[in-house]
Amino acid sequence: MIEDYRLDAYDFDLPEVLIAQEPTAERDQSRLLVVEAPEHDGEHVALTDTVFAQLSSYLQRGDVLVVNDSRVFPARLIGTRSTGGRAELLLIEPQDDGTWTALTRPAKKLATGATVSFGPTEAPTLTATVVAEGEGGRRQVAFDHEANTLDEAIDAVGRMPLPPYIRRHEPRAADRDRYQTVYAQHRGSVAAPTAGLHFTPAVLDACKARGVEVARVTHHVGYGTFEPVKVDDLRGHRVAAERFTLAEPEAARIEVARAEGRRIIAVGTTTTRALESAVGENGRLIAGTRSTSLTITPGYPFRVINGLVTNFHLPRSSLLVLVSALVGRARILEAYDHAIAQGYRFYSYGDAMLILP
Repeated sequence: MIEDYRLDAYDFDLPEVLIAQEPTAERDQSRLLVVEAPEHDGEHVALTDTVFAQLSSYLQRGDVLVVNDSRVFPARLIGTRSTGGRAELLLIEPQDDGTWTALTRPAKKLATGATVSFGPTEAPTLTATVVAEGEGGRRQVAFDHEANTLDEAIDAVGRMPLPPYIRRHEPRAADRDRYQTVYAQHRGSVAAPTAGLHFTPAVLDACKARGVEVARVTHHVGYGTFEPVKVDDLRGHRVAAERFTLAEPEAARIEVARAEGRRIIAVGTTTTRALESAVGENGRLIAGTRSTSLTITPGYPFRVINGLVTNFHLPRSSLLVLVSALVGRARILEAYDHAIAQGYRFYSYGDAMLILP
């Protein structure tokens, strides 16, 4: 068990060719690896290769599929410093005073008082001023727009914040659609809840036709979800706080299913963390908006979810650790070995897993 807490126990070799650079032509034609833990075999998993369009075939009447309906906004801003040099801001969190926390490059040239303009040189669409400095390239920035017009200005000049392992020089126009779930509704994420990228209206309809309920949470994905783990012992790692909302009708529907012993299948690690964080002292889900810094590591007693739809994650990441906590590290690494051997595509635009412990 001690080994399960070592970060290096979650390492694996991934051929670079398997890191997806583009989404599949059709969302639901991504491959799907179904991972089940047979009751008669405590050491291994049953692995089934299929396509995401067949997801409903592996669900049961009465299951509740819970999705994250947060919407990604174009949080990557590339502009010009007052000295004429290039600067980049990745907006990661709004503050109560109207400023934003941003990751900046080049941070050394963005001291307090520095300004960056975005849009046409003669008439910038948006200007940011650094008002405070933090660690690791973080800066607090204030924009020259009132709150009611800022989102529109950011949308006009921003770019979709594709992760760095997608090695295109710039995002394409199509990424504004494909790096977004079909059910995205509430603006606020700086990265896509990627497990949901495979869903189409047809897949959702097929699930409902099978008697599967679809519920929603809104968990805004922040930089903390993907921040590298910097400790060797996972018990010392903490995921940065992120905001989520579980509406009263959704909480009530999920609670009914739990009381009846039906399965709760989370779509994505953010949905998992939101649901597990919404459990009150009495063991029931509490509706509302709050922050969570829940960090799921081996031995975590899952209280809400009974299954998970997820993508294939980076080695040594908190996301891989979370997935491993659900079904066991050895079993997940066994599934990853299979996926690599079968040429599955990894990471944000890659293929998916359905895990049924």
